Amino acid sequence: MILSSPFTASGAHHYEMPLSLRSFTSLNRALLSSSSPSSLLLRRSSLVPTMAASSTTTVSSTDAAPQLNQSTPSPPPVQVAKRLEKFKTTIFTQMSSLAIKHNAINLGQGFPNFDGLDFVKDAAIEAIKAGKNQYARGYGVPDLNSAIASRFQKDTGLIVDPEKEVTVTSGCTEAIAATILGLVNPGDEVVLFAPFYDSYEAVLSMAGANIKCITLCPPDFAVPLEQLKSVVSANTKAIIINTPHNPTGKMFTREELEFIAQLCKENDVLVFTDEVYDKLSFEMDHISMASLPGMFNRTVTLNSLGKTFSLTGWKIGWAVAPPHLTWGVRQAHSFLTFATSTPMQFAAATALQTSDSYYEELKRDYLAKKAILVEGLEAVGFVVYPSSGTYFVVVDHTPFGFENDVAFCEHLIEEVGVVAIPTSVFYLNPEEGKNLVRFTFCKDEATLRGAVERMKHKLRKR
Repeated sequence: MILSSPFTASGAHHYEMPLSLRSFTSLNRALLSSSSPSSLLLRRSSLVPTMAASSTTTVSSTDAAPQLNQSTPSPPPVQVAKRLEKFKTTIFTQMSSLAIKHNAINLGQGFPNFDGLDFVKDAAIEAIKAGKNQYARGYGVPDLNSAIASRFQKDTGLIVDPEKEVTVTSGCTEAIAATILGLVNPGDEVVLFAPFYDSYEAVLSMAGANIKCITLCPPDFAVPLEQLKSVVSANTKAIIINTPHNPTGKMFTREELEFIAQLCKENDVLVFTDEVYDKLSFEMDHISMASLPGMFNRTVTLNSLGKTFSLTGWKIGWAVAPPHLTWGVRQAHSFLTFATSTPMQFAAATALQTSDSYYEELKRDYLAKKAILVEGLEAVGFVVYPSSGTYFVVVDHTPFGFENDVAFCEHLIEEVGVVAIPTSVFYLNPEEGKNLVRFTFCKDEATLRGAVERMKHKLRKR
């Protein structure tokens, strides 16, 4: 079934019915009637409630209880606000569940299967033992705010006030939510680059934003500059950038960032820039949008601890922005989580004070992992697209003969025992991503080699 969305004359498509409803609702109608294991990927327990059949229970005269006719009541229908009814179980939750069910090697969800640094974990333990276990200050403990400001200065050359321009959040995902909910009004236009981290669309929907989307296409996923120019106008409130980019591994070039910056200054547009993979930039230097001339005052820079220090479960994130934008971020943050884990904040401050040699070693380690996966995927027969940053690689699965990315990923899990992520979930129009799947290499080398060997032995062209 082809699920398309209308396009403007410029080629940019406007936000209509988002992915989760458009691509999955219609498919679920067909799949819910099927009991085949392959339909599991697209099932949504929240989409169609299971209706229990009525039954009559008869008790014989020899039983102690009298004869009763009992009808099992049907469960009430699920309830969800209209702004969220289009969004179902995330693809990451589905894939991780299927990985367990089929004993598959999980190269789907982007969390390491190795632990973070001992000295950082020890710092958390010491903070707990020292009694730092009550609510933290809403926008962050002073030690962490100062550590973030210091790192930001080292990375960008910009001096920021840790008290007025740094806000600590419960992971970068909350920083994204606080930024959007605190600064975007219903009806505001916001530009996204597809494919995109799925949280962006969900939170923009909660904010009532009008989404406009620019698609980045393989092989290099370059920004179509003239198309972007035709979309951005005085009606645009913000542009969301993710560099290094999940899921493609693309890094926005200086030319692209400067072009976007000029559009923002000409049209008075804000930039929300997600830079959680900034320390995983392999083939070019990471450039922070806020560091470009005239951009700090219109930019919110979002980052976190988890990707860089292999501590994704700690959920320590932050937003750096000028005071007039920080105000909105903090207003939303105050009513989302209010405060973030106190002992973990103290440990995060310790982590951010580590020497630059750690980041250099981190890159070397991930480059070795990347080489194992990329060489393996190419040997298996995928078309592998360049990845300059993050710990993700996007491939074209079509040499294996499956109609779309969902069908391929189902087969890969159930018959091969390896998990990848179908990228169509990262597009407003899922047709644009149907030929691509994403693998991650944030796993130990034995796991990566094991996954490659499974694919070499079990994955065949149809």
